[in-house]
Amino acid sequence: MLPPFDYFEHLQACSFKQKQREERFASLPAPYRGRLTPSQVAILYRPIEALVQDVKDKRTSPVEILHAYGKTAAFAHKKTNCVTELMLPDAEEWIKKGEINLDGPLAGIPVSLKDSIAVGGFDVSVGYSKYVNQPYAQDGSLVRLLKSAGAIPHVKTALPITLLSFESTNDVWGVCRNPHNPKYSPGGSTGGEGAILAMNGSRIGIGSDVAGSVRAPAAWSGIFSLRCSTGRWPKMGMNTSMPGQEGIPSVFSPMARTLDDLTYFTKSFISMKPWQFDYTCHPNLYWRQDAYDETMNKETLRVGVMRSDGVVPPSPAIARGLELTISALRASGHTIVEITQDKFSENHKPLDALRIASTLLCSDGGKTYKSFFRTGEWNDSGARQLYFYASRLPSLFRYIHYLWVRYVRRDPIWASLLQNFKHLSAQENWQWVAKREAFRSTWFDWLSKPEQSFDLILTPVNATPALPHNGMHDAVSSCGYTFLFNLLDYTAGVIPVTKVDKVLDKLPADFRATNGVMAGAYKYYDSEAMEGLPCAVQVVGGVPWRLQEEKTLAAMRRVVDALESNGVGYAHIKVENLMQVEEGESEKAY
Repeated sequence: MLPPFDYFEHLQACSFKQKQREERFASLPAPYRGRLTPSQVAILYRPIEALVQDVKDKRTSPVEILHAYGKTAAFAHKKTNCVTELMLPDAEEWIKKGEINLDGPLAGIPVSLKDSIAVGGFDVSVGYSKYVNQPYAQDGSLVRLLKSAGAIPHVKTALPITLLSFESTNDVWGVCRNPHNPKYSPGGSTGGEGAILAMNGSRIGIGSDVAGSVRAPAAWSGIFSLRCSTGRWPKMGMNTSMPGQEGIPSVFSPMARTLDDLTYFTKSFISMKPWQFDYTCHPNLYWRQDAYDETMNKETLRVGVMRSDGVVPPSPAIARGLELTISALRASGHTIVEITQDKFSENHKPLDALRIASTLLCSDGGKTYKSFFRTGEWNDSGARQLYFYASRLPSLFRYIHYLWVRYVRRDPIWASLLQNFKHLSAQENWQWVAKREAFRSTWFDWLSKPEQSFDLILTPVNATPALPHNGMHDAVSSCGYTFLFNLLDYTAGVIPVTKVDKVLDKLPADFRATNGVMAGAYKYYDSEAMEGLPCAVQVVGGVPWRLQEEKTLAAMRRVVDALESNGVGYAHIKVENLMQVEEGESEKAY
């Protein structure tokens, strides 16, 4: 149906999917309902490596594991609206029919998937109503690999329409909420994974990352994640909002509640030889235990600390989490080297990375992702602004606005991001790709110097904790800490460290934003309202090389060991306690 009459199709499609989801939850059989048993609680807290062995030794069945995680997934969804496609009954059928290889290294482990990942028999709507009721005929390469490894996909999870947001909202599925505070976003674009993993509705999740989309949800929801370099993970058999966009490639990557699980899963996944499932994977790139051991066995690590990206300095809560980590590493005998902005040469500052990456990512002016919208379909407030500025605002007005920001507001940082943000010609796109390559080359040379020889780089993940819903309207450009490493294509991990304290993390009375990006990011910073939200750090290992998953995971382990040995431990949500409290309250109500 043609616009504007497709608005009615949009309403029907959204209603259909939401009703379908409700019916699937309502029809779950008895084993997925009721209170968690002691044995199920034990399953939830058993490391996946041990669970795999339990399955192989027939001490625990895959269906028993599925029942435990099915209960918590349903509860997590009730609290956060994190599930899009419920696959629990189908998962049991896959087990019965032998579609899951229970001799594999992930035997019996439930894995949740970002909605964009193709599972045969299910829609891959990515939040667009036009893709509703179009189930894929077969599994994508990533899901085929998972099943061959013994893993069991059990749910698909929430994301934002356009996939260009640190929120996770669309008309098809609604608003996904932060598990720590429903007024806030769980992150995006893999926000559903952040929410369900934080609430133990899954043990391993898989999302994608183009500007921080597995790292922001991990940081804002309080879990671990690993942004892999391109070519290590499959990418075919997916749906996306920007097919053909390769200026800043998106990469699928893992997320987990614990670092041990993240490491075991990544090692097991790579052991399955992803290049045999997907032509986009680098062939014969096996798990390199020697690289992991090299970082683990080094007595003193040299840690480069980038406290600020020179655009948006970390808020008090994030700065405190970073300082806790630095202090723990220093107390454990490691060498701390400050990476300050004056150490960067012209044109290779983090601001330059943000400028290049954002220009390339939206080089079509947002026209591709906008082409999938139906009339009246809700758009993320941040993505809506990007599209308007790049494609709807006449070039003369764009230029006048740039001049006003640069010379009247005297904000060269914000102006530099606006200057070339438009629909690029093919020639212009090539020129920006050349700038990307020059930036990568400069960083390689810089990090290859002895004085910049680091075992890992430590940075914030984002300048602030989670944003409230619709906060991307003002904070859409505040993604420099993560976007930098997408541009460089370095492997980067996230570690939850602490939580916002309303007293310790207040803004100073004389605080003043110094540029437009900073003003947007700090607009919603309120330590009292944010109390209890997670604060995390980002770890980049194996620099200056790409494809350093082993060294980054080992670096993360060394950081976690330092934190724990110095009395800093992150407190995860205990979903079994929340379920008991809610059940007790329900009983009181009757």
